[in-house]
Amino acid sequence: MDGFLLSARALWIFFTVLFFVAQYLNNNSIVDSFWGPAFLLVAIVTFLQSGVIGLRAVVLLTMVAVWALRLFLYITIRNWNKPEDYRYINMRKRWGTSFVRLKAYANVFLLQGLLAFVVSLPIIVTNTSTNQKMAPIHFAGIGLWIIGFLFETIGDAQLKRFKADPNNKGKLMTEGLWQYTRHPNYFGEAAMWWGIFIVAFDGWGSLYMIVSPIVMTLLLLFVSGVPLLEKKYADRADFAAYSKRTNKFFPWFPK
Repeated sequence: MDGFLLSARALWIFFTVLFFVAQYLNNNSIVDSFWGPAFLLVAIVTFLQSGVIGLRAVVLLTMVAVWALRLFLYITIRNWNKPEDYRYINMRKRWGTSFVRLKAYANVFLLQGLLAFVVSLPIIVTNTSTNQKMAPIHFAGIGLWIIGFLFETIGDAQLKRFKADPNNKGKLMTEGLWQYTRHPNYFGEAAMWWGIFIVAFDGWGSLYMIVSPIVMTLLLLFVSGVPLLEKKYADRADFAAYSKRTNKFFPWFPK
């Protein structure tokens, strides 16, 4: 079966099963935990289907697995035994009382499946390619992925440690990596997907795959990541001061 068709079918089954589990639990926000594993599923099924065990495919599978499993564990542990996230509660309110479950299936689960398919393009292309040689540009992609991974993991760890201290209740996290960017974890995630794209790059004919990191970056910057937190703290004077001296997304020295 074609790698693209196989990935689409695998994602459809994955998110459909997840939808039924979410309806049983009455909690659509469990989909957050499985965003990362959806990409790992694509990586595994296309890797096994291709029959070509090449160096770039192995490298890319490793990068995706490390990112996906870390994200899964981080979100699942953070949300364990907590009620449905407010974002999904607000969605239910906007949908009204008619065809609520159908709207959840289309607007949450199928939409995430479609986005996962688009962002997975570098994975599918690499795992089905006969050219598995590593060029200098591919090692540069690995380097960028490592930088992104460090930003995401260290940023998350610093924030978790900061929130665990009772003395910091009600305060903003402005130390560590957070003094260089207001969202080091989201910057790190975007950087990792640009790194994955570079590792997957195989000549100008494969440039269309750039839609993957572009979509991921746009989601983080304008949809599901940065804007939600920026809106949450928008009315606070300390956040206004923090915003004036610290870049929103790309790291740089405080002003």
